[in-house]
Amino acid sequence: MYNELIRFDWAMKRLLRDKSNYVVLEGFLSTLLGENLRISRFLESESNQADKNDKFNRVDILAEDAQGRLLIIEVQNTRELFYFHRMLYGVSKTITEYINLGEDYDKVRKVYSINIVYFDLGQGNDYIYHGKTVFRGLHHPDDILHLSARQQEALMGKEAGDVFPEYYVLRVNDFDKVAKTPLDEWMQFLKTGEIDSSATAKGLPEARERLRVACLSDTERRAYEHDMEALRYQRSVIQTGWIEGKAEGLKEGMEQGIAKGMEQGGRNKQLEIARDMKADGLPPETVARYTGLSVEDVREL
Repeated sequence: MYNELIRFDWAMKRLLRDKSNYVVLEGFLSTLLGENLRISRFLESESNQADKNDKFNRVDILAEDAQGRLLIIEVQNTRELFYFHRMLYGVSKTITEYINLGEDYDKVRKVYSINIVYFDLGQGNDYIYHGKTVFRGLHHPDDILHLSARQQEALMGKEAGDVFPEYYVLRVNDFDKVAKTPLDEWMQFLKTGEIDSSATAKGLPEARERLRVACLSDTERRAYEHDMEALRYQRSVIQTGWIEGKAEGLKEGMEQGIAKGMEQGGRNKQLEIARDMKADGLPPETVARYTGLSVEDVREL
């Protein structure tokens, strides 16, 4: 185990808040956002909890870069049905927390919501998604609403949507590619906990050196092993529930199918007898009485 690397989500909770380790998280954020990014400080929010449920399920870090932008980085290990709502709530809460009552609206901070999820969130073929606000013409969909020249000068933006939050969703379990880009190298690390010796993406060389299990103190190592074992147990419970639920669903489906088949077979026999009786000239009322069909069904034969 001493040659292994610490899982990224656990490192976020314990190690990456240390200023000496900012370089690792800065490397990840710079690779994702496509620009050289420097964290100025970590901010605490009410969502940074360490209760029993949050201990293994989630990580929530709120960072501020040199430009004053707020970066919400969240890791979620287990399925959450309303996770998209949670993303929206987190962004909205962050915006309102960091603007003082009575301040002008131009003091609203730009927020990036970066979500690293280890479950099937939504449906799609990609493993990384980026969402931002775009204002399109209702009658001319190709017409994008831009800022005026004065607004661009004041806000340093090119589109009206640049003022609004942006969202990234990294569906870790859906990454099954050979790492060919720096971002793929990060995705591979997030999924496997391993960093290839040839990986050069910003922040990964430092992660390879600083996130080794062997570098942990005895107390930290025991805590890490305990958390990883709890996470494995949690996933095992979820997987077992899914398998049992699927098996029960298959059993119920087979039973319903058999009953439906018997029902359908019985009706087919009724119709066959009714046709023969009707062909012999018996009135519909008599056929219905002996076959159990309605008079209307008999007349339609």
